Amino acid sequence: MALDEGPRSCLLRVRHRLEQDMKPSYIMDHMITDGVLTVDEEEKIRTRATRKDQAAALLELMLRKDNRTYISFYNALIKETYDDLASLLHADLPRTSPTAYKSFPDGYTPYVRTVLSEGGVPQRPVVFVSRPELLNRVREKLYQLQKEPGWVTIFGMAGSGKSVLAAEAARYHSLIEECFPGGIHWLSIGQLDKPDLLVKIQSLCFRLEQELDPQLHHRPPNSLDEAKERMRFLMLRRYPRSLLILDDIWDTSVLKAFDIQCRILLTTRNRSLVDSVSGAKYEVEVASGLDEKKGLEILALYTNRKMHGLPEEARSIVKECKGSPLVVSLIGALLKEKPDRWHYYLRQLQQKQFKRIRKSSSYDYDALDQAMAASIEVLPEEHRELYKDFTVLEKDIKVPAKVLSILWDLPIEEVEDILEEFANKSLLFMDTNNKPYLYYLHDLQLDFLIEQNRNEIEVKMHVMLNYFLFSLYHMDPFWIKKLVSDRVLSYFIFQNSDVRSQFQEFLSLNGHQLEHRPDVVQLALSEPLTSEVYRQARMQALQQSSRGKLFFDWLNKNCVENLSLLVIHPHQGSLYSACFSHDGSKIASCGASKSLKMFKSTSGEKLMELQAHDDEVLCCAFSPDDHLIATCSSDRKVKVWNVERAMIIRVFEEEHEEQINHCQFTNTTRRLLLATCSNDKFLNVKNTMFGHFEPVNHCCFSPDDAIISTCSNDGTVKVILNHQTSSANEWQTINVKDLFEGDEEVLVKCSTWTADGKRIACAARNGVWVRLVCVRTNRLSMVQYCQACPTSNLLAIAYSNYGVELWDLESNKKMADCSGHLSWVQRLQFSPDGSQLLSCSDDQTVRVTVHDGRKGQLLFQSEEMSSRIRCTCLSRQLSAVAFGQDDGTVQVLEVPSGKLLASLKGHTKTVFHCQFIENGQTLLTSSEDATIRVWSWQSGDCKVLQGHKEQVRCFSLLSNLPTESTLLSWSFDGTVKVWDVKSGQKLQDIDAHRGAILSCHVSPDRSLFTTTSADKTAKVWHCETWDCVHTLKGHSECVRSCMFSWDGRRIATGDDNGEIRICSREGKDGMDSLHGGWVTDLHFSPDNSLLVSTGGYIKWWDVERGEALQTFYPKGLALKKIHVSPDFSTFVTVDNIGILYILKRVTP
Repeated sequence: MALDEGPRSCLLRVRHRLEQDMKPSYIMDHMITDGVLTVDEEEKIRTRATRKDQAAALLELMLRKDNRTYISFYNALIKETYDDLASLLHADLPRTSPTAYKSFPDGYTPYVRTVLSEGGVPQRPVVFVSRPELLNRVREKLYQLQKEPGWVTIFGMAGSGKSVLAAEAARYHSLIEECFPGGIHWLSIGQLDKPDLLVKIQSLCFRLEQELDPQLHHRPPNSLDEAKERMRFLMLRRYPRSLLILDDIWDTSVLKAFDIQCRILLTTRNRSLVDSVSGAKYEVEVASGLDEKKGLEILALYTNRKMHGLPEEARSIVKECKGSPLVVSLIGALLKEKPDRWHYYLRQLQQKQFKRIRKSSSYDYDALDQAMAASIEVLPEEHRELYKDFTVLEKDIKVPAKVLSILWDLPIEEVEDILEEFANKSLLFMDTNNKPYLYYLHDLQLDFLIEQNRNEIEVKMHVMLNYFLFSLYHMDPFWIKKLVSDRVLSYFIFQNSDVRSQFQEFLSLNGHQLEHRPDVVQLALSEPLTSEVYRQARMQALQQSSRGKLFFDWLNKNCVENLSLLVIHPHQGSLYSACFSHDGSKIASCGASKSLKMFKSTSGEKLMELQAHDDEVLCCAFSPDDHLIATCSSDRKVKVWNVERAMIIRVFEEEHEEQINHCQFTNTTRRLLLATCSNDKFLNVKNTMFGHFEPVNHCCFSPDDAIISTCSNDGTVKVILNHQTSSANEWQTINVKDLFEGDEEVLVKCSTWTADGKRIACAARNGVWVRLVCVRTNRLSMVQYCQACPTSNLLAIAYSNYGVELWDLESNKKMADCSGHLSWVQRLQFSPDGSQLLSCSDDQTVRVTVHDGRKGQLLFQSEEMSSRIRCTCLSRQLSAVAFGQDDGTVQVLEVPSGKLLASLKGHTKTVFHCQFIENGQTLLTSSEDATIRVWSWQSGDCKVLQGHKEQVRCFSLLSNLPTESTLLSWSFDGTVKVWDVKSGQKLQDIDAHRGAILSCHVSPDRSLFTTTSADKTAKVWHCETWDCVHTLKGHSECVRSCMFSWDGRRIATGDDNGEIRICSREGKDGMDSLHGGWVTDLHFSPDNSLLVSTGGYIKWWDVERGEALQTFYPKGLALKKIHVSPDFSTFVTVDNIGILYILKRVTP
């Protein structure tokens, strides 16, 4: 059959628009699935050179095809979210055939009425709203039965409108005439036993025989087998091209009675039923409910009002109905009789009083609780009990089989089979866009379960599963079971909601630590002192420490500012962009891995992962309603994705000629635009171009979308009016390069608008310029990025030295330090409420930082120095502090007055280490300039110890005696040198290692010292003969730390692979354990039974057994050194963010 004239004319009329905007490859996938396009035809179209040519070829082919092709094309546009294009085709969708019936717009002709009436098809409900997309999908599948018998299954949960949809799909003239001229026959089934089923089939056979010859009277079949044969004869011989509609099928045994090689449309809650029968099979899922507009339309029809005249409770009622046609209809019917009860029925819905919401109707169940209960009752008893466990699910939460396997204590394969059964029966939904699959309940199903099982639910289940859900991507079953059995958990599961919320928040914020299997009690000891989580952890720690277990309390945690709430490692390779959704619930990130990923902003749980582009993805941005997300890439393409469905809906591949650096949507939905900028020196906003002389790095809409700012490598910021037309004009150019002296290149990297939209800030060189007012940062580092807070005067600035700072624009003062990254920070963004800062970096991490921390007491602070301080030391005798700086200067200050006592200049490069000797009269310093200096700092006299060829990062005296003058120094040149401090004479020169020496330690009896090196070895040396006594091999990476035990019998060494080895002085291994990350420092306890190690975190070990006893996880990374009290009870260290940790062992 040829394409009707109406659809043909429509395609010709709008073909230019279709060729311009659609991506044919995605459209053709759907059309092949519908059977209206062959693979060969698709391949032929794909050979065309450009996307536009492919679109033109597809449209040309469609003009030679039939009405089914037009319908399939229309539905494909709907599925790919080309709603604007689909609307152009909607008016000319093929309705009837032949054209004599064009006067019946919905195809419901007198002929159709007669056929459906004779077949027993139910009439439309008194109140009916159309669902065109679902309807077209069902009719597409029915057209597949035109040439051969088969099954079309409409499946979905209770009350989703399956029966109405099936009847409406048959109410179409051209479908009946072309596919089912033998008629359409309806049979309502439900939950039947065999005698009742036999009666149903007898009734159908009698009706079919009466239509053939009213005078003919056959004996009714006496058995199901006889009934099946009678029905087969009638359907194949007398009604060969008819459609049998079986409504509400529950059981496979019932369905097998109709397996007679005819054309069948069935409705069911169990999609797997058709697996038991033979023939071609097609299915349509009724997954989504009515949208708000359709729900309001039903209420308006029932109450005989206009939609705009409905009371304010109407929208809330539709929202509480969760899109269920059954519930909306039940409420509408009740309101028709009691129009003054809007508020009452809304309250019943909110309180989940489903039993009170009932109204007789044509539906088999007149209340939702009956419909839901019927679905669950058909489950095996043991599965019914498992299904009740879904009561503890949170709304909008999806879980994998792994979580339920732990909860139910069943093998994951068995759990997957059970979940598949639930999904097949429409009791559960499955998200197949993720691997592994995720499972979830419809809101109404969850409400029903909660109401039915309210008295059986233990709070324990609620907390357990909430924990399981957030921990999905962070830990393994071992740790989950450990947590469930922990006494801390056993306390919290029976507390009130506020206390449970504290515990859940604690778990959420520490989700990124779970891969390490931490001790939950130790983890909770880092919580604030006022937290109930901390109080309970402290009690548990005291009880367990009395039995010998180690716990450590963080004493100064209340003084910590700017803690990262969340650290995510989402990608392999650098991250170039990360952004909050506008509701603050999600974080999207992209980078060198070419992928786009999305996470929960509270826990870091991964929500979505897409291989987005063929090259590095440079930027991502949410639309103002968070329904869309745009990405741009070095592959010169811009893509727009549907967030909920994780599907691409637009590709712009011809708008730019070089890599696209940045993309941003408008801030409001009033007129949705997407701006992009590129190395081709253009900004693109709805095909309007603006020129810079060099690559455009960044573009940004003002808060009200009235203005667009762009910045470029040409040293300018352009401010452009965003007119409500298809063109725009440059309003102002700010020459930022004119603000700098000299002829050096000035690259303007980014711009941002203040919250009031009155000022614009841009980053260039080492400053941020706020509309010609400079924020001077007192840093030599270059500014990489800046971002204004949407709710305050704060400005976040990222530097080339990896730091991140917050500045107040009004006072031009630094307010906080949010550092923590280990490489360049590429992008910053505040959360919508301004309380959190998102940053992403080349260190492959995304950090979420809170910036309203509290300050602790300060005993002494020096004035700000012109150069960074690299080392300090304290003289208790003289109450003085010395520090060395990056520029080689050494200063000595009085404590606590801060008075400058001496400024010592001599080193030409960074000072790495300093130490007072001789009761504070002499100061030793070592430097990157390869020298050691001995200062009589009060007089300024200095001896220079020269001989090393590379930097000297540290040194050590051979004795702690005040009169000791023998000094050991080691260097990256691989040598150890022995000096007499008083004379400055070099006593010994030892060529110790082939690589840089990284650490050295002298034994307590001063008879030996050990060195470690980048050559992967450690060596033990005699302090009198200076000979190498032992060479300790076995490390696979640089050996970075070493320490003698207090009795001198053991030596501990740690390497960059995280391996710790403990050896006797004779070289025999005593322990071989993994710390994780670089091992930067080691210390034995006084009795030599315990060892503490530092690196990415702090670990305490049992020396004899080689077992880790406890681990403390800092907020930052890269702990360098740890200071230990003589009794091994107090530990002090600093992380790379600058947070100080004072840890005290918990003792009863």
